[in-house]
Amino acid sequence: MKKYLTVIGVALIAGCATEPALQTGPDAEMTYDGLARIDNSAFRDAWADPDADWARYDKIMPGKAFFEFRAVKKSTRSSARTMSSQDEYWISDENKQKLIDEVSSVFAEALSESERFTIVDKPGPDVLIVSGGLHDIVSRVPPDYIGRSDIYLSSVGEATIILEIADSLSGEVLARGVERRSAERAGSRMQLSTTVTNWAEVRRMARTWATKLRNGLDRMPTE
Repeated sequence: MKKYLTVIGVALIAGCATEPALQTGPDAEMTYDGLARIDNSAFRDAWADPDADWARYDKIMPGKAFFEFRAVKKSTRSSARTMSSQDEYWISDENKQKLIDEVSSVFAEALSESERFTIVDKPGPDVLIVSGGLHDIVSRVPPDYIGRSDIYLSSVGEATIILEIADSLSGEVLARGVERRSAERAGSRMQLSTTVTNWAEVRRMARTWATKLRNGLDRMPTE
C-alpha cells in the first residue's frame, strides 16, 4: 500500500515536508467515486484509489482540458479611481484564448519531457489519461484605459486547478488533485503591471503545476 501511495506523485503529493498518508479505515474520507483523501499532500485537496496498480502504466494520453472563467461585468468607465476600487476584472475573448493557449502549451511541453511515460493518442491497458483544467479564473489586472496611471500588482489573477488521472480503457479515475492558487509575484512583492510581466506570471504558475505533475508521474514505480 505504501509503495503505491508514494506513486501518486502526480503533483498531488510531491513537495511536502511532511510525509503524505492515505486515509484508511472506517473513518477515512472518501469521494463519491471511491477515492481516499491524502493527508499532507502538496495540493490542498488530493485523493487516490487505494487499490490502483500504478506499475502497469507506462504511457499517457492527454485528456480533455477545460477552462471556466468567472462572470465579471465589463466596466464602461475609464477613471483610475473606479478601476482602483475593483479587485476582479473582465477578461476579453482574446485574452481568454491566450490564457488557454499558454497554459495548454506549458502542460504539453512538461508532459513531453517525461522520462517515465510515452505520450500516445490511443487508449490501451497500459495507458493513463491525464486531464485537467482551470475553474473560476479571475483576473486582478485592470484593462487598459485612457489616462491610466501606473499600476502595481502583487497578483495578476487566480484560479482553481483540477487534475485527474484515469485508466484509459475503463475511464475509472485513479487520482485527483484540487487547489486554488494565485499567480503571484515572488514574495508577493508589488510590481509594475505590464503585458510582458503579467503573462510571465501566468506561465510561471502553469509551469509550477505542470512540473509537479511531470515529476510525480516520473516517480511512479515500474514494478
